[in-house]
Amino acid sequence: MKRIPMQPRPDWQKQMEDLGVFFHTLNGEPYWNEAAAYQFSTHEVDLLELATNKLHQMCMLIVEQVIEENLFHLFRIPRDFQPMIIRSWERRDLSLYGRFDLAYRPGDTPRMLEYNADTPTALVEASVAQWFWLKDIDPNGDQFNSIHERLIAAWKKIRELDDRPTHFAALRGQIEDYVTVEYLRDTAMQAGLNTHYLDIERVGYERESRFFVDDRDTLIFRMFKLYPWEWMMRESFGPHLAASPTTWIEPPWKMILSCKAILPLLYERFPKSPFLVPASFEPLPGDYLKKPIHAREGSNISVVIDGRTVLQTDGPYTDGPFIYQQLAPVYRENDLTAVIGSWIIDGESCGIGIREANSLITQNTSLFVPHQMIDVPGEKPHPLVIANDEVPEEETGFTTQPLANMGRGKSDSSEAIRV
Repeated sequence: MKRIPMQPRPDWQKQMEDLGVFFHTLNGEPYWNEAAAYQFSTHEVDLLELATNKLHQMCMLIVEQVIEENLFHLFRIPRDFQPMIIRSWERRDLSLYGRFDLAYRPGDTPRMLEYNADTPTALVEASVAQWFWLKDIDPNGDQFNSIHERLIAAWKKIRELDDRPTHFAALRGQIEDYVTVEYLRDTAMQAGLNTHYLDIERVGYERESRFFVDDRDTLIFRMFKLYPWEWMMRESFGPHLAASPTTWIEPPWKMILSCKAILPLLYERFPKSPFLVPASFEPLPGDYLKKPIHAREGSNISVVIDGRTVLQTDGPYTDGPFIYQQLAPVYRENDLTAVIGSWIIDGESCGIGIREANSLITQNTSLFVPHQMIDVPGEKPHPLVIANDEVPEEETGFTTQPLANMGRGKSDSSEAIRV
């Protein structure tokens, strides 16, 4: 992994706008930054892919653990919504996508910072924008990126299970959210689904059928909503969610994974995983981050070094509760910190996007920088990748989508995941 200077395309703004990325510039400064690029070797990509898949498998086991051991209180999930989560898990409700934020630097292993499991953005940039950038600068170049194809394949799977129309919704006036949802709607249409977009504020409820309805009073059988579950529970329609036959993407069981309370549980269960850093519900020794369990876009995070808070971001999540995570080794160059967003589509790792900031904390205004994948002569695969290749997948006992009966003994699961 290395950061290299690049010459921006002369018409890069128009190129981005043609793809719907009208937010390429924020406050007069580029958000999309193609004056640089990150290069990864093919073996580094193999390691990132392995780490992402293993982390996803571990997270699935944590969902099952929370349900089996009734740990919902750690996630501040109200009692009235807990049965809905359990039913969603037992029905095997499909998840479309998610994004792990990883700390990585050459010679180390990728470490999980967070899992954006419910409403991740920066999708268009990672899927199509950086791909077209690559083909413009190097038609023969390669990239760790099959996001677009995997999305279409995932929607086709959903259509095979239920071909009724799918609704898409986002908050009114949020351009990035709208572009993300419209892109996802386009991939669903390419998969053959009938779709309709509406602002989340226009969603209604029909008491007789108990379905939610759209702005044409049409029943909503299935909705992709770029709107967090913890917000939905607090809405006036929240009490109707549990009894409604409307299905949701992302599904209710994602309420568990979208909460940072999974971080201490992951480390407690898998302390030897090379892809985790220590995390706890109590302050840690050494240098650490303090994070609210439901904060978004880097809000209200504190960086504590040598016992002093050296950096703190603003935001509305001042009341907590909080988790504490050891400061992970990250890629830094010229006072810039790079974080890798590693995408999961239909339960499988399929691509990355890089955000960088002149701070230890990346936020929604942090720059997006494209990447290339290159062959490095003489480089050997990481030992973890070699070890994983020697274990047939079926021997691990894992699936990538939820199964009500997927549980094995914790010791068996833990050893398989640790590679």
